Amino acid sequence: MSVTQWAPPCPVTEFIGRERELVTLHGRLTDPGVRLVTLTGPGGVGKSRLAVEAVRAVGAEFSGVWTAGPATDLRSAGEELRSTGGDLPSVGEATAGGAAGRPLLVLDDADLGVRSPAEAVAALLTEVPGLVVLVTAREPLRVPGERLVPVGPLPVPGPMARPGHGFGSGPGIGGDGATEPDPDELREFAAVALFERRARDADPSFALTAENGRTVAALCTLLDGLPLAVELAAGRSRLFPPHTLLARLRPNTTVLAGGSANAPERHRSLAALAASALAGLDGTAREVLERLAVYERGFGLSMAEPAVEAVLETLLERGLVVAVDQEDMGDMGEPCFAVPEPVRSHCRAEATSAGRADAALDAHAGRYRELVAAAGPRLAGTEQVRWLRILEAEGPNVTAALHRLRERGDGEAVAAMTLGCRLPWLVQGRLREGLNRCDEVTEEHPGLPEAVHARLADMAGTFALALGDPQEAVRRHRRAIALAKSSGDRRQGALASAHLGVALLAAGEPQGAHPVLVTALSTLESLGLTGPAAQTAAALAAVLRADGGRRKAQELLDRSLESFRRIRDARGLAGALRIVASMALEGEEPERADRALRESLRLYESIGERTELPGLLEEFALLLRRVSPGQQPRMVRLLAAADRLRASLGAQVRDEARSQAERARTELSARLGWTDFATAWAEGVRMPPRTAVAEALSAPAPARRAADAPAAADRPPLTPRQVQVALLVGEGLTNRQIAARLDLSEWTVVNHVRQVMRRLGCTSRVQVAGAVGRWA
Repeated sequence: MSVTQWAPPCPVTEFIGRERELVTLHGRLTDPGVRLVTLTGPGGVGKSRLAVEAVRAVGAEFSGVWTAGPATDLRSAGEELRSTGGDLPSVGEATAGGAAGRPLLVLDDADLGVRSPAEAVAALLTEVPGLVVLVTAREPLRVPGERLVPVGPLPVPGPMARPGHGFGSGPGIGGDGATEPDPDELREFAAVALFERRARDADPSFALTAENGRTVAALCTLLDGLPLAVELAAGRSRLFPPHTLLARLRPNTTVLAGGSANAPERHRSLAALAASALAGLDGTAREVLERLAVYERGFGLSMAEPAVEAVLETLLERGLVVAVDQEDMGDMGEPCFAVPEPVRSHCRAEATSAGRADAALDAHAGRYRELVAAAGPRLAGTEQVRWLRILEAEGPNVTAALHRLRERGDGEAVAAMTLGCRLPWLVQGRLREGLNRCDEVTEEHPGLPEAVHARLADMAGTFALALGDPQEAVRRHRRAIALAKSSGDRRQGALASAHLGVALLAAGEPQGAHPVLVTALSTLESLGLTGPAAQTAAALAAVLRADGGRRKAQELLDRSLESFRRIRDARGLAGALRIVASMALEGEEPERADRALRESLRLYESIGERTELPGLLEEFALLLRRVSPGQQPRMVRLLAAADRLRASLGAQVRDEARSQAERARTELSARLGWTDFATAWAEGVRMPPRTAVAEALSAPAPARRAADAPAAADRPPLTPRQVQVALLVGEGLTNRQIAARLDLSEWTVVNHVRQVMRRLGCTSRVQVAGAVGRWA
């Protein structure tokens, strides 16, 4: 027979992840209008296992299930399916009756045979009424009516596993400011969960912990979440601890081998898997793929050579190039791509052995050096948001290019590229990296011009201040001023002086900051440097405010705001608005402070700001504490998100700000009770920056004046129970949480919330929270 009746296998390992794909498959296979479903994806991604699980779930809904492999001759399958399937329904009957009475044929690894099965499958669909075919293949069959279900790698922690990002709110590890991960949080990523299960199979003593979690996350990310690769790596746990395994795999993942004895040869090592993936690829596409393999994950198409576009569709369909989730990589305005593991390692190894790797790496470094140089003039004006997002997405490739230039000993190029990364690294929170890079260039290339060393010292001071060390920042900025004066660079001297003034203010020396900022502002304005002058004016306004010169401070601040808005400097404007909010609160203008902080939050979100965001989240939480006391759980979440993000940056906080946050936490813990406080804190710790910003912006604005409030005399008063519900809504609790707190059903709470909204004249929970805030 060319096909055999399917016998449900009994998998010996647990199936992990793929919940969404299983739901999709169930819907497609039982849809009476669907005849052909193809699971597509690269080798090792788990298409066959997914097909097995899907058929185990829906097989009983078919009249019978048959299977065929890549070597099966399908030409006589139609007759056999008819003879073994009994009285098959007509096409019309099958469509009307759903899956019942229809046969299902599973064609595994369809494109690994000698010839394409597309024609045979098309013929079967015509010959056998009601037949449903489930195919697994690396590429679509391109048969009319084919429904595709792409199968990608398992989710990985991604950017969170890189330096500068962290989990939880524990102390930093690894010297880069990253925080220790929460194992439960890591297990939410299916790739990590798979690694843990298979590692435990290999070594019963293995456990995912806060100590090894970050390394396991990095392993899964390095392997791109490819299930076969993750399982092979986990199998090595009996020989190597995670950190040793990661070090062995970083240069080349294709050294992984040791698959199941009954697995196909291509699944017994990553080298064999990669070779199988490249089989049949024509010479031109293979050459292009080899050159793309030097790129890090997330490169834009515009950064690749022109020849890529001609073969991109082929590479994408075969899974040799994959599109990268733009939410993780930033909004570049164009798609982001990656060459996945193990194909990337395999191609790089081949290029190295053939002597072609150096040319490809040099070309890559040259492209990214040009990108950073082109971005420089655009980072201070109307294109700031777009270019910051581009450089965020291209960050790994920029770092790789810097590494290549450093390997070649090109000090001038390394210095220029490092200086060009000043603002992007600040925004991305790559603070320790930025400081270390400046020091490396200075130490390794002492012969660079003094003007370059002045700029490097000034940049290092900026990063030292961002890390919370104003005294070190003052020292470095003073060195920058001396070098700029020695080299005759008036522009750099003025910039370094402005930065010195900011550092002196942060160090608690406003009297020393004042004359420095006044002189710097005058020079910058005379040089026509609008953005730096606006930043200096805002800093001077903060100094004058500290000294009690409120009127002059307001004048300078207004000038600064007008300049930032005119040149569309989002980051500069957001910083100035934070000063506006502070002054507004001093003047008992909470509504103005609220508007300023909300605009600042939106601006920071637009550029992906990380360094300044923790302080802003804390400022907003403290504002809520003052004007909306009913928002206590939200305040806790914002404080927790700020604490976690700052810890991931490795930054310290000034004593005054720390004491304010600590007082707020102590007060909120006492008011909420430990259980509710801990729950809200845990929720905040898990919030990524974008979610934390959304959480803040969803808070109700401060109460309007009584004269502006809508009349409510004609509305019935709230019952005692409705008052309780309204207060809990005001605290930010969900319906489920309110139900648990009041020992009610969730549906009862829903009805109470509706009545509360109607009686208060509100159209949303946010408005209810605002109304509750006015009761306090």
